[in-house]
Amino acid sequence: MAVCARAHALRSRGRAANRFLAVRDYLKRLVATGAAYQFGDIVAKAVALVTIPLYTRHVAREGYGAANSLLTSVILASIFLRVGVEQAFIRFYFDDSDQERRRRIARTATATVVWTTTLASLLAVVFSAQLSRLILGFNDPELIDCAIVGLWAFTNLEMAYAQLRVDERARAYMWASGANVALTVLFTVGLVVFANQGARGLLLGNFGASAVVVLGLWWLLRRRFSLRVRLSDLRAMLRFGLPTVPAEASVYGLQVADRLYLFRGYSHVAAGEYAVALQLATVVFVFVRGFQYAWPPLAYSIESDAEAGRLYSLVTTYFVLATGLVVAGVALLGRWIVRLLAAPQYFGAHVALPWLALAWTLYGLYQVMIVITGRARVTARNLPAAGLGLAVNVLLLVVLVPHGGLGLGIAGAGLALCGAYAVMLAVMHWLTRGLFEVRFEWRRLAKLGAILTAVAVSGELLLPASGPVGFVLRLLWLALVPALLLLTRFFEPHERAQARALVTDARRRVASFRARHGDLEAYAEDPLKDL
Repeated sequence: MAVCARAHALRSRGRAANRFLAVRDYLKRLVATGAAYQFGDIVAKAVALVTIPLYTRHVAREGYGAANSLLTSVILASIFLRVGVEQAFIRFYFDDSDQERRRRIARTATATVVWTTTLASLLAVVFSAQLSRLILGFNDPELIDCAIVGLWAFTNLEMAYAQLRVDERARAYMWASGANVALTVLFTVGLVVFANQGARGLLLGNFGASAVVVLGLWWLLRRRFSLRVRLSDLRAMLRFGLPTVPAEASVYGLQVADRLYLFRGYSHVAAGEYAVALQLATVVFVFVRGFQYAWPPLAYSIESDAEAGRLYSLVTTYFVLATGLVVAGVALLGRWIVRLLAAPQYFGAHVALPWLALAWTLYGLYQVMIVITGRARVTARNLPAAGLGLAVNVLLLVVLVPHGGLGLGIAGAGLALCGAYAVMLAVMHWLTRGLFEVRFEWRRLAKLGAILTAVAVSGELLLPASGPVGFVLRLLWLALVPALLLLTRFFEPHERAQARALVTDARRRVASFRARHGDLEAYAEDPLKDL
């Protein structure tokens, strides 16, 4: 019996190893394209972190909160103006490989977004004073006009970026996003620091750069750019894409709701601190955004449902592992991050930082569920989960934030966002179970969640919360996570074997390079090629 059991175990491990090898190339593509799409965000967020001390000394907390509220409002409005054609374009692009058909649907999608954004922007300029009082609670139509420029530029830039992503044109994407970052820094520093434009400078610096990049990408993609809408293609894309609009708006409404609630219903100062916490939480957001951009094109490009199901499961586990480590680090070291990167009056931002980092992780997991409904072409099922999540978020904001409730302030806002995303994930999983089979690795996910939670909570309760000794102790405490993962055998045997082979191969290449053997080509080869 023992021999049979051992043989069965070996066969199971062999099948697991074969399944891993079958999806390895997809994982490599996901990592490569995700890294390229993260490049611009990484540079932008790194610059944003470095410039926080500069901007927070030239922009009052009230102005910072107002600018952040308008930034999020622009993104929310952009969802409606895209009318779902961006998601439909990405999905339909992989229906067949005919290049002329792909260019045709690209032209229709681009033209649709150009017309909706242009008409909406002209209308918004006419009513900018009314929009200012509605959104901000005070009259500043010029600040609204700055946001309207952003509405046009941001929406068209997202559509242009989508065209680069479907072809996995990572290099072009990196150049475009890098140019956007450089121009944003140049414009924003000039407007905020030297021209003393405050919140207006923050908005125009961000969106003026985007407008320049949009024009450049239209030239690069000129064979796919048009102002003519092909109605037959548009109708098909709207049937797929329109049901995603209210769901996507509800999901983004979660992020708008907490910021607007804090700004209008709680405290302008708290809204400013929350905005800084959001910027600092971008250490997770950047990873999630790269995943959000790289994941749908890759997931839709896989023809075999069985192979796709295996990939979706494995990607979910690795995503939780990667982002969970970062969230645990933010939870333990958040106070030092805020002290280092923000002005002293913004130190209160640290209480919301861990919850916002966790919320971004949950949002990334939600993207896995979104792809499942898109693959099955039943996008209408996104709305119940998103709508319920928004309702839960609003309810939790009222209960957790104000002094009349639990009085948790901005920490309560972060908790409310986490609760809403958790509810959305549960509902989406329930709604998608019968659409497409994905055998999620629940045992490994539960083990990973328990270890990360235990390390973060115990470190927060037991270790000093200030000073260099506290920082060093918490950093060492974070090292418990990989140790516990190895001790509890979280990693499968074939994963450990792949990791050892990677390390051995990397050492060999580095040694060869240092010995000046001249084999630069071998050093630069893909280290996974022969595994």
